[in-house]
Amino acid sequence: MSIKQFFWIGITSTFLSGSAVAEQAMVINAAAIGENSAAISAPSPQPATVSGTATDINGGIVPGAHVIVDEVDTGAKRTVVAGDDGRFSVNDLKPGVHYHVTISADGFTNWASPTIVLDPGQYFFMAGVKLAPSGDSTSVTVFASSEQIAVEQVKVEEQQRVLGFVPNFYVVYDHDAAPLTAKLKFKLALRAESDPVTFLGVAFVAGLDQGGSTPNYGEGAAGYGQRLGALYANGFSDIMIGGAILPSLLHQDPRYFYQGTGTTRSRFLHAISSPLVAKGDNGHWEPNFSSVGGDLASGAISNAYYPESNRGPNLVFENAAIVTGGRMANGLIQEFLLRRFTPSARNRGY
Repeated sequence: MSIKQFFWIGITSTFLSGSAVAEQAMVINAAAIGENSAAISAPSPQPATVSGTATDINGGIVPGAHVIVDEVDTGAKRTVVAGDDGRFSVNDLKPGVHYHVTISADGFTNWASPTIVLDPGQYFFMAGVKLAPSGDSTSVTVFASSEQIAVEQVKVEEQQRVLGFVPNFYVVYDHDAAPLTAKLKFKLALRAESDPVTFLGVAFVAGLDQGGSTPNYGEGAAGYGQRLGALYANGFSDIMIGGAILPSLLHQDPRYFYQGTGTTRSRFLHAISSPLVAKGDNGHWEPNFSSVGGDLASGAISNAYYPESNRGPNLVFENAAIVTGGRMANGLIQEFLLRRFTPSARNRGY
């Protein structure tokens, strides 16, 4: 079997399962295996970001604080001014470079950070920083809330693409990742389902289904359109219910949490249990009702638009079983292979 055949078979298995998360997983898995047989140049390291919020000692915001990030070795400087909400962000910083951060504001003594070295794609949040008062002024603390941290972490995840083009949004490499808000769960689900690679995969698999006359729609352009719509509806309902609605209601995180440490056995068990065990927003592991419920609900909904000859309980439970098996395989490949193909996580010391 050629690499190209394996790639498309991976997509086929994915979209027939009706899971948008599995869609990305199977495409990633096939593409990553293809990497081992062809020399592909490594992408450039992702730039890093330093951010935070300036407040006074009582928690009030301090707008207009000046933030300077300078390279220790070259003396090059980047300067930004905190916004009206006290927030600041310095983007496009080079990974592996030694930086100092200086924060100043009228009525306060300048504060300078220790040396900072950033990882590729890292969002570094200034915490525990206080500007000593000058005269009658108060001190300033620079910090990021849990929600702010989660927002920045999702921005990193949305840039995770294996081999530079295959989305890998639903894996977390940060052991201390902040829990997602309901808004972020919906945002990530919509981002994954609207990605161009998702549409291309659906279109290709619809063509394969057309050739195999499955499901039992008609032939020609009308039949292809029906298969295309059904496949996309499967993935959309699955990721919205299992990746956004239920996780929001049940306070569960829909992402795969990379372990990266421990024995091979413990990592193996962590990977294959991921479809059945989820991390709650409270940080505790619990039964993954969101994922299982999303798979079953998506299969049930598909009975509304599949041809009558294809409907029934088997459509629900067979698809759910296929998706669960696909997620187990994806967990194993995420845990043992794909980190080295993900630029934003490859150089982190987990």
